[in-house]
Amino acid sequence: MNRERGPDHRLNAYREDLAAAHLRGEVKAPRFVEGVDRLVRTSVLPLLRHPEANAPMDTQLLFGETFRVYEEKNGWAWGQSVQDDYVGYVAAGDLSPRALQPTHTVAALRTFVYPKPDLKTRPATPLSMNAKLKVASARGNYSELETGGWVFGAHLAPVGSHVRDFVAVAEEFIGVPYLWGGRDSTGLDCSGLVQMSLERAGIASLRDTDMQEATLGEALPEPIDFTKLARGDLVFWKGHVGIMVDAERMIHANAHHMRVAVERLDIAMSRIARSDTGHVTSIKRLVKR
Repeated sequence: MNRERGPDHRLNAYREDLAAAHLRGEVKAPRFVEGVDRLVRTSVLPLLRHPEANAPMDTQLLFGETFRVYEEKNGWAWGQSVQDDYVGYVAAGDLSPRALQPTHTVAALRTFVYPKPDLKTRPATPLSMNAKLKVASARGNYSELETGGWVFGAHLAPVGSHVRDFVAVAEEFIGVPYLWGGRDSTGLDCSGLVQMSLERAGIASLRDTDMQEATLGEALPEPIDFTKLARGDLVFWKGHVGIMVDAERMIHANAHHMRVAVERLDIAMSRIARSDTGHVTSIKRLVKR
């Protein structure tokens, strides 16, 4: 949980020496600048806390997402994700100088960009679910991207096309390794799983657990009746979140299994209660039943 004074540094781009122009009047800084939008052109791009290769990774950006740059220096770009406003540093060389108006997103858990519309050609770039693409043309079963390469068309969905059951999306990630700060199909954390799954259902979500707990859904009244839980309920602890699969089982990316797993909620609650994470802090329901 962020306890610092002033606007949350995770979601507001300001430092002692520099701030985003739209924060003028809200924060103090000697210089305010307008951001310049850049396109993420790698499969997945770590967003780091400091401009150092070994700095902690707070989250990731996916191919085709937009990063708003406020400063570029020594090979690093400082700014924030347009997707969820998260602030940090990324490798400037992994950004394209032009932004992209996507027409499609990756709907499959994972797909590949091929150099030709042929599955036997060597894949050039793996893409995760929710990567954003602009399709230029189609040939047979493949879609040609404006940025180059071909993707199997059935793995894509038009922008604005969403699924109804975000829990079913989360279940596609079962077995994916746990990765702190991860939000793609090769590794992700608990809040990353929630964010990625909700996005496929057309529901915008902030990145970190405390942000999600504060902004998503409606809290079930206390004392919580754990016999009345339903599919899609979000269970929050301090620094952790899970998604109810049904009235008794939860899916979550967790450091106990070190992967995305489904387990009984009562078993997870008992184990987590003995850790620093402690007891359930709230349960949020996204849809009134």
